[in-house]
Amino acid sequence: MARFPLLMILPPVIFAGLGAAFFIGLQREDPDQLPSAFAGKAAPAVALDRLGSFEMFDDTDLRDGEVKLVNFWASWCAPCRVEHPNLTALAEEGITVLGVNYKDDPGKALGFLEELGNPYAALGADLEGRMALNWGLYGVPETYVIDGAGNIVLRFAGPVTQRVIEAQIRPAIESARTD
Repeated sequence: MARFPLLMILPPVIFAGLGAAFFIGLQREDPDQLPSAFAGKAAPAVALDRLGSFEMFDDTDLRDGEVKLVNFWASWCAPCRVEHPNLTALAEEGITVLGVNYKDDPGKALGFLEELGNPYAALGADLEGRMALNWGLYGVPETYVIDGAGNIVLRFAGPVTQRVIEAQIRPAIESARTD
């Protein structure tokens, strides 16, 4: 007999607990954006292979005193094609954009850049995905704002659109410049 009231109370208690968890989750500033364990911490090591004859970057380039973007991309990634003109515009404004070609065929990656242009001040290939794993990459495209000391200020998963630039990238760049 004592089990009957417990079985009647248990479903509403579970439902209330799930409702509270969803409510707390929705209170995040941007529920669509994935959290980053590296925000405010030093960017993980750079480990790249050469891509064509392009200039590569390394850890010291992330800590040169200048704010920059690190963009993970691939030729097979449709959203990467969408964000490419926006990265080009940022580079033309004088923002340093460093590229990491993720798990891509080098010939196709070079063809992508030949077709769409190269917004990257320096770039390399992450053929095996080891660097991406160390950076906590969920998928491409993914872009990080790095401050002059080499710390991650912002991680944005998804294509860099004009809306994202104005709402997230520019404020993060300004924040990194003033800190």
